[in-house]
Amino acid sequence: MASESIAEVIYDLITDDEDEDFNQAIGETAAQNVPRNFVLNALNGTATKLGDQLASPSLVLPWLMAAIGAPAYLTGFLVPVRRSLALLPQLAIAGQMRAHPVRKWFWVGGAILYATFLLLMAPASLLFSSVTAGVAILVLLAFASLARGVGSVAFKDVVGKTIPPGQRGQLLAARATSGGVLAVAAGFVLRSYVNQNSSITPYLILVAGAGGLWLLGAMLISRIDEEQGETEGGRNPLQEAWTGLNVLREVPGFRRFILARILLLSVKLATPFYVLYARQFIGGNAGNLGIFVIVTGIANVLSSPFWGRFADRSSRTVMILAGALGTASALFILLVGVLPDFWHNVYVFGAALLLIGFAQAGIRLGRKTHLIDGAPENERPLYAAISNTIIGAMTLLGGGLGVIAEALSVRILLWVLAGFALSGVVVSWWMPEAENMAPDHA
Repeated sequence: MASESIAEVIYDLITDDEDEDFNQAIGETAAQNVPRNFVLNALNGTATKLGDQLASPSLVLPWLMAAIGAPAYLTGFLVPVRRSLALLPQLAIAGQMRAHPVRKWFWVGGAILYATFLLLMAPASLLFSSVTAGVAILVLLAFASLARGVGSVAFKDVVGKTIPPGQRGQLLAARATSGGVLAVAAGFVLRSYVNQNSSITPYLILVAGAGGLWLLGAMLISRIDEEQGETEGGRNPLQEAWTGLNVLREVPGFRRFILARILLLSVKLATPFYVLYARQFIGGNAGNLGIFVIVTGIANVLSSPFWGRFADRSSRTVMILAGALGTASALFILLVGVLPDFWHNVYVFGAALLLIGFAQAGIRLGRKTHLIDGAPENERPLYAAISNTIIGAMTLLGGGLGVIAEALSVRILLWVLAGFALSGVVVSWWMPEAENMAPDHA
């Protein structure tokens, strides 16, 4: 009883629930467990998002690869492998998941496997030669990403079953904010280690710590009270893919949502090129990279509460505003590049990363809330899987952006990405609000 009271107190502090009648949205029994489930889910986000920072494929894993002497071409595959393999298989997973009335165990299993593959990176780094160790880390990341994809589909469905509309954006914000606070602290520690320690040990500690945090996250997920859901209509992967194609043809609101998400993906893909562009002016000092990590964490802390509450009112508007901010951040960093040398310092370029961090947080919270609120309850895993599978394929194609940067210039690529982001704003304006995304499929 004490734990229930604590959960209710924390829930009341975090949320703004003007309408507490959740029975109609998620059922009477599930409504009684909302505070406890909300807090457990938020704590899971705190652990796993910090874990993501400690084993970031765009930051920590490249440093680990460099420390063991792995070839640079292997490092270039880290982000595409992590992003695409977590998304591409989800359409096949969704059909199998539908046959199970309780889906949180997919989330738990995915988290445990993800943690296990991260933990295996430490012995792989110590026992093998440079090239073999680099290949092993990449293969382990591939398997970890597949496990992450299983958890991603289950996450959206469990949130939809356990957290009512009007609270989901605030939950996603709480996960991002708490994880962001700890990520800022981790950035300070990381900067200290990078500046003072050149051995492989700090990187192994970070990756092992990430694995431990994901195991903690799995334990928290297992404690969520999830009511049994519908199991009728389970489909094999081919049937699921065919059904997904039918949804895309028949639901224009969902089709526009996916198009907007594809275009706004440019904001997420832009960050490494922001850093690369900044390096041209301020150099490659690793301490500067630590500052960028801190700035990104601060962006999550400051922006997530605002975007979360806003998303519960209109996730579509959040996507519009966040996309516009992403466009503005690209124009800002391009402007800095043509200003006098006085402006070319880590703090000015850090401001550009702060802006894009705000934009990325808004797009992430907006599109997650939009999908969870807009997809029909009995088809939520399918909608999530279709969306993520398509985005996974687009992310894989996004690996070719580096070719554009090398063949032309990073500056030209940033102009291209700004154009995509602006197009995403237009399409987001064109798509309906979440409650009208798929009215005929409810």
